[in-house]
Amino acid sequence: MDLGIRGKNALVCGASKGLGRGCAEALAAEGVHITLVARTAEILEATAAEIRRAVGDGTAVTAVACDITTVEGRTKALAACPQPDILINNAGGPPPGDFRNWSRDDWIAAIDANMLTPIELIKATVDGMIARRFGRIVNITSSAVKAPIDILGLSNGARSGLTGFVAGVSRKTVAYNVTINNLLPGPFDTARLTATLAAAAKSAGKSAEEVREARRLQNPAQRFGTTAEFGAACAFLCSSHAGYMTGQNILLDGGAFPGTF
Repeated sequence: MDLGIRGKNALVCGASKGLGRGCAEALAAEGVHITLVARTAEILEATAAEIRRAVGDGTAVTAVACDITTVEGRTKALAACPQPDILINNAGGPPPGDFRNWSRDDWIAAIDANMLTPIELIKATVDGMIARRFGRIVNITSSAVKAPIDILGLSNGARSGLTGFVAGVSRKTVAYNVTINNLLPGPFDTARLTATLAAAAKSAGKSAEEVREARRLQNPAQRFGTTAEFGAACAFLCSSHAGYMTGQNILLDGGAFPGTF
């Protein structure tokens, strides 16, 4: 299927690895000019080089090393991609823990990264999309928005706040062919999952392999998701065919969520 977005411009946050990289690769494969944003320059530049080799000279791949959760970082990213047609919001989740141990500063940091940063980027780009009568905004959130995880209270709260905001504004922009949707990943085979499982193994006094295998078998799909299939889902949401889909929270979790709705 031709997604109808060749030649569009995309700003992809958290794009050096993991799910963000999967989205960047999928969009670049469709001929979208991409601006990759991440904090670590060395990893980001290596990712950009690999994507350039994969897609060839016809697709522009720009790398911007910055912290998107800061005003300075957002200014730098938007200077490199001032008129994106596609915006992929993605920032690392806050650490797990017991809410009794979190300070106000912990909450502010989580809300800044996982709620206010996406809102600021939407604010900076959505009017241009409306003027051009095309825009696709995808927020990478978490399956915890649908099924909260007790030790991820910071993430549950901040990402749910973003979800509520999107529910309202996405109904205002869709009349101009500008959609805003959320992708909710479950367990995907990324470095973050590996680190989480390693921490769980250490806490339980088990091997990382034992904990990983148990977690895999808990999932109805009997496996973890891949970044490529996550990227493909994201690319479809960004396509010309998805203009009638907005304000949705789309789970990619192998069927782990047990509810009907």
